Amino acid sequence: MRADPIPFAGATPGTGLSSDEAARRLALYGPNQIPSEPRTPVWRRVLQQLRDPLILVLLVAAALTIATGDLSDAAVILFVITVNTVVGVVQEVRAEQAVMALSAMSAPAARVMRDGEERSIPSADVVPGDLVLVTEGDIVPADADVLEAALLLADESSLTGESVSVEKAPGTDTSRGAVSAGTVIVRGHGRVVVTATGADSALGRIASLMGAAPGLTPLQHRLARFGRTLAAAIVALCAVVLALGLVRGQPVELMIVAAISLAVAAVPESLPAVVTLSLALGARRMADRHAIVRRLPAVETLGSVTVIATDKTGTLTEGRMAADHLWTPRGEATVVGTGYEPEGRVVREGETVTPEDAPDLAALLRVAMLCNDAALEPPPDRTREWSALGDPTEAALLVAGARLGLDRAALDRELPRLEEIPFDSDRKRMTTVHRRPAGGVLVACKGAPESVLRPRVLADGPDVLARAAAQAEALARRGYRVLAVARAERQDTTQRPPTWESGLSLLGLVGILDPPRRTSEPTIAACRRAGVIPVLITGDHPLTARAVADRLGIATRDDEVTTGDRIRADTAGDLTGVRVYARTTPEQKLDIVQAWRGAGHVVAMTGDGVNDGPALRRADIGVAMGKRGTEVARQAADLVLADDNPATIVSAVEEGRRVYANVRRFLLYGLAGGTAEILVMLLGPFLGMPLPLLPAQILWINLLTHGLPGVALGAEPVDPDTMRQPPRPPAESVLGAGLWPRILFMGVFVATVTLAVGVWARETGRPWQSMVFLVLGATQLGVALGSRARPGSLANPFLLIAVGVALGLQAAGVYLPPLRDLLGTEPLTLTDLAIACALSGLGHVVMRLQARLRPERPPRAGPTAVRGR
Repeated sequence: MRADPIPFAGATPGTGLSSDEAARRLALYGPNQIPSEPRTPVWRRVLQQLRDPLILVLLVAAALTIATGDLSDAAVILFVITVNTVVGVVQEVRAEQAVMALSAMSAPAARVMRDGEERSIPSADVVPGDLVLVTEGDIVPADADVLEAALLLADESSLTGESVSVEKAPGTDTSRGAVSAGTVIVRGHGRVVVTATGADSALGRIASLMGAAPGLTPLQHRLARFGRTLAAAIVALCAVVLALGLVRGQPVELMIVAAISLAVAAVPESLPAVVTLSLALGARRMADRHAIVRRLPAVETLGSVTVIATDKTGTLTEGRMAADHLWTPRGEATVVGTGYEPEGRVVREGETVTPEDAPDLAALLRVAMLCNDAALEPPPDRTREWSALGDPTEAALLVAGARLGLDRAALDRELPRLEEIPFDSDRKRMTTVHRRPAGGVLVACKGAPESVLRPRVLADGPDVLARAAAQAEALARRGYRVLAVARAERQDTTQRPPTWESGLSLLGLVGILDPPRRTSEPTIAACRRAGVIPVLITGDHPLTARAVADRLGIATRDDEVTTGDRIRADTAGDLTGVRVYARTTPEQKLDIVQAWRGAGHVVAMTGDGVNDGPALRRADIGVAMGKRGTEVARQAADLVLADDNPATIVSAVEEGRRVYANVRRFLLYGLAGGTAEILVMLLGPFLGMPLPLLPAQILWINLLTHGLPGVALGAEPVDPDTMRQPPRPPAESVLGAGLWPRILFMGVFVATVTLAVGVWARETGRPWQSMVFLVLGATQLGVALGSRARPGSLANPFLLIAVGVALGLQAAGVYLPPLRDLLGTEPLTLTDLAIACALSGLGHVVMRLQARLRPERPPRAGPTAVRGR
């Protein structure tokens, strides 16, 4: 723990700290840096890859193979392990580098007073007691109290989730009289005295909640259980084979090698490579969609997600204010467009209108543009977007006016400003006075409805005020921030400022909100079709949260919205029983995510703010926005969306499901082959074949079938129906949903064909062991072709090439003299070769038939079982 904050001696508006005092405090408090995830050493990354249960089995098999002197087989096993480890480590390092390139949260410099002079220093060197000068566009470097403020307005959405900026003034309550690290000054300027830096700041305290390291993904849990079960079964079967061989009088050394070879054959050693290839291909596809995968297993985790918990501001919404709805006593209209770009239109009763068509709307927006201190800035090039300078709410009014066809510069030339009564939190309105070309002045006023819709401000009758008040309340219930706009034309220019704000005429209301992204509604709809539950967690107002959730289809207006206060008071009930959570703190976001996980769901959390960081880390997978997202959010996330497009999440879910489907596809193929090899070795002696296959022959078959063809199965395309089915239950085994019976059926079939050929060849005087060797390998390759996701297409040509190469090498093991000597085989006649090839085609045919007759059971919708964690 740090010492208590030292007194802010010397922190006066005139001089600030002395250089010596600043140096002493910097030594005491350390650099003003927000804790981030430390870089993992390469050796630790390698160890994490080698902890996989299947890799451990292969390491043991490699050690035993080396102990028996079979160095060539050991080299093959170690090669598979090395490739898997290298690919995993390289992907993690690349992702970390990409995220570091996106890091731009902290202010690069801060303006402070030192020794009575203004200086620019790195943000990391700011210390408690420093007097910092902040102005429009600055990122606040540390927590500070406001000493002086001139129209100071701060965007605190990254910390609180509130999309509306907050006015700052000295001597007010805690929230308005202080600024926090990481927030942005959007209007005005001021002087603030630093009270906390680094880990002691509000941003740092939130970052400290992210200490928990990410756990295993659902696929890793499933494969770990599968690996332990498979390892125990293999050891038992190998012991049986060893015992049977010794009973029959086979040499001890031969049977030990045979048992080890069978163990290697039974282990689907290509599984780690298949998983890694599938994940790497998914990560590459995600990179093409501007999504950076920080941890390779995160690709599959999204495929297992049952709940997507999303932040609102900047994630589902654009993170800016937009004047969306206009109301005048003559009617309503909607403003259409995106971003701050002036291009767009105003629509009334389904028709686009101009200032000439709708003079009432033109008058409303003309005054809103005059009573305005913001500005719109065009992009420097076509790759950028329009931006706003000043209050985002005022910028939204400028955009609406431009989309109607009004010109701000022409208005300023026609009606130059003479006087201004600035907005303040007590009056809640702003008034400007402009000189009219024909003489006299135009008084323009805008403000909160409760401040403007008053008889002492407006000269309109009670019926107009009542209609406007009812409309303002209706808009507020729909989540809008409402501004009332009024004006007056006067010839007397000698009035005192307080008298300007009386006798005005109401022009109308403007409904302003943080608009949803265009891709948000289709994203939510796609999640629902895929059986994924969307929930909204925000720090914003309940009415705003409900309105956004209703518009996007997350919840209806009848659904309950719970709040952070209810969660804190423990009156919210079951947290998984609602879909919208408002006014939540970072700690409460953690509680919500944990509640869903505790109910057995796999949770993805999306967000961009510092307040989302702890929940991003606690969720099964965290998804952060790359452009607008804060550094804390990016460091906590597993997936970073570089283009801030939430639609990419749907693509990631599809990629994850493809990965899981291909893992199961390989397990069906690989374990069916391993089962067949074990059955051949166990049953062959009872059918007159003392040792059906030599150790080298088993390893050769395994190398060819589990090598290139097995890995190629990891590149199979996604099933077209995958996003119209619910996710797999988290507690379901990787061999569940009917996969075990299919494995046993195919294994028995391949073993039956192989043993039948062996018995026939032995009875007819043919080289039966070579026939068993060729048929067993070729039939498995036929099964690989029958395992395709889209048979009859060229969707995965790599698999066709891999099977062709493997089949050629299998035949070479019978005909090439060097390989015959290595494997102990004998050449076959062309007739025998044709028989073997024909039988291998049965593997393909039967695999396709059983896929049709015994299709994989689709996931069942509904509550998921609780996972053991």
